[in-house]
Amino acid sequence: MFGRKKEDEKAAGTKAEEHPQREGAKNRPTPKRRDQEAARKRPLVQTDRKAAKNADREARRENARKMRQAMVTGDEKHLPPRDKGPVRRYVRDTVDVRRNLGELLLPLMLAVLVLSLFAGTWATYVFLAVYLLILVAVLDSFLLWRRTKPKIREKFGADTQMRGLGMYQAMRAFQMRRTRMPKPQVERGAKV
Repeated sequence: MFGRKKEDEKAAGTKAEEHPQREGAKNRPTPKRRDQEAARKRPLVQTDRKAAKNADREARRENARKMRQAMVTGDEKHLPPRDKGPVRRYVRDTVDVRRNLGELLLPLMLAVLVLSLFAGTWATYVFLAVYLLILVAVLDSFLLWRRTKPKIREKFGADTQMRGLGMYQAMRAFQMRRTRMPKPQVERGAKV
């Protein structure tokens, strides 16, 4: 009874020697569950909380650095989920290759703000012109989306998820080209 364990190990060892190595087979014994669980065990609360906090902070900083760099270079691997994917890249490129009326809104709003300090009878006309430009810019963005949508379906397939792409394109169209993130990867007038 006491010597049985050693005999079982010797028998298992001789059985393993009898079987040759096979291609595609595991060729090793299955590990015990308790050994696997013990290898995966980590404490719920770190023993050195200060070191864990510092390591977590460094990991977040590194991820943020990679994300910022990807926003400048257009590296798909490290872009945030909002900007990832070939469809989103295509939408960005369709905005970046053309001049958009939405780009003019921010500088124009600043000029109107300065002009409003010198109020006169013409200020009413300037404000009406600004509202008209806003409407035309929204219409321009809407028409851009209407032209882009069939091209996306043609290029990426009819089952492509379109949810949120229109607003993504509109928000990009209303930003000045220099301030867009991720940075534009195509020149104005280029073929998408």
